[in-house]
Amino acid sequence: MLNFEPLFLKNALLFDRISAVELRQLQYQQQTDEKFEQVFEYISDHEESAQKVFFDGQIYDAFGLLISLIQKAEKNITLIDGYVDVDTLNLLCKKNDKVSVTIYTHEKTKLSEADVNKFNAQYPALDVKYTKAFHDRFLILDEKIAYHIGASLKDAGKKCFAVNLLQDDGVIQDILQRLELETEE
Repeated sequence: MLNFEPLFLKNALLFDRISAVELRQLQYQQQTDEKFEQVFEYISDHEESAQKVFFDGQIYDAFGLLISLIQKAEKNITLIDGYVDVDTLNLLCKKNDKVSVTIYTHEKTKLSEADVNKFNAQYPALDVKYTKAFHDRFLILDEKIAYHIGASLKDAGKKCFAVNLLQDDGVIQDILQRLELETEE
């Protein structure tokens, strides 16, 4: 007569081991799901704010934010700021390579042609155009992301000011069209 008992015992042990592996796999899956949920919650809680306010003396923090915004540009930067100077160029030199910059400013700016030439010698390409049509300052990245900035970039953090992300694509296009119409030769 055949002895089936050892075969049943072997199969029972095998089934127990498979069950234990399945249980561990389910536990790992649950732990992984929980970790992913924590990561997604962290990302959600730390999304870039659409608004930021800086107070007197927060010069370093303000310049840090402006540099991080400038570094987001991949193709071009449009800066509308009536009061630019070499300090503005010190921020713009942090741009990525091959990103062009166009500054729209007042004709009586403190930025000289020599300043622009020195900048372009190392960080091409900067173009300065003149307009009196704007009071506020805007930083536009790649013609699709724009920030309204309450202070001239050169003065960021010296007094209380805000930076706001413009979330209406139509407004951004309106600003760019107005620049084309209002630029002085």
